[in-house]
Amino acid sequence: MLTFQQIMPAFWSAIIGLIGVLLLTPLVRQAAIRANVLDRPSLPRKIHRAPTPLLGGLAIFGALVIAILVALHFGWLPGPHIKEKYLVGMVIAAAVIIFGGALDDALNLKPGFQVIWPIAASLIVIASGIGVNVVTNPAGGYFHLDRYVFTVLWWQGIPYKFTLVADLFTIVWLLGMSYTTKFLDGLDGLVAGVTTIGALVLAAVSLMKEVSQPDTAVLALMLAGACLGFLVFNTHPAKIFLGEGGSIICGFLLGVLAIISGGKIATALLALGLPIFDTAFVIVRRLWNRRPVTAADRSHLHFRLLDAGFTQRQTVMIYYFFAALFGVSTLILRGWQKIAALGLLLSILVFGVAIAVRLAGKLDKPRP
Repeated sequence: MLTFQQIMPAFWSAIIGLIGVLLLTPLVRQAAIRANVLDRPSLPRKIHRAPTPLLGGLAIFGALVIAILVALHFGWLPGPHIKEKYLVGMVIAAAVIIFGGALDDALNLKPGFQVIWPIAASLIVIASGIGVNVVTNPAGGYFHLDRYVFTVLWWQGIPYKFTLVADLFTIVWLLGMSYTTKFLDGLDGLVAGVTTIGALVLAAVSLMKEVSQPDTAVLALMLAGACLGFLVFNTHPAKIFLGEGGSIICGFLLGVLAIISGGKIATALLALGLPIFDTAFVIVRRLWNRRPVTAADRSHLHFRLLDAGFTQRQTVMIYYFFAALFGVSTLILRGWQKIAALGLLLSILVFGVAIAVRLAGKLDKPRP
């Protein structure tokens, strides 16, 4: 069992992340207003009534950098599972996403340009040594993804290698997590709240005696604290939005944490099961209707729930409930039990979507 001294750094990391974002968010908000980087409700799918500042992700990123520097100063990081090069890679990758997101918020880039940043960030993370080499087989044993390895280059006597299956899996995983939270970002407080729950679950898993990764918990609680603090400004009615960079970085960092916390892919899948299912549902529906996957509309579940008569706060709380319910289930379920929980989650979600769609009666009449 972890000692009190091992757990306290993780607790203080959450407090530092929370305080950091509380201090930085008002500054970022004023900067966005002065730079005229605002989300204007000019389209029918926009549900806010007044122009709202973007760039909120910059405050979360800044708070995380502050928390990491404090953790380095006190020796909480790096640790046995969080190497220094991992931290460097994560910070650079997050900076790339925030920079690209800020450009999109200001210039409204085309989707083809938007995807450059999370792809570049994924490659940076892989170059820092973070990746999925094995995946646990629920029936026992592991699926090895590191069988095909190619040396790309040598730098100062160190070989840098490309592990075909593992690296491609890591890229797909990180992009999937990034776009899950990006597509989810439609209601005030939705992404920040779900990310807080997901990070808390990953921290709890890291602190379990079977895993025993207090250094991973430090990073997870930094993210949880920062996103929780951001909710002070982002809860309906929001005073600031995450923006493109913020909505992507939340899922991206959860994806990275799932990898370095012992490859807890199933844990992240369960915690974000509802948004992941919603994203897959929307993508399939758009492809079926021969529409661009990146085309924005009101086909997401959270819009369907609004159309069915739920309020913003009620809809957000539904997402919070499922994230917490299935996230906490990962703390007690093992092996095939997690697979069964995923199946149960999908069944509940399919039933819930069917009810919401039937109540709304607008599945075949998407609004622009």
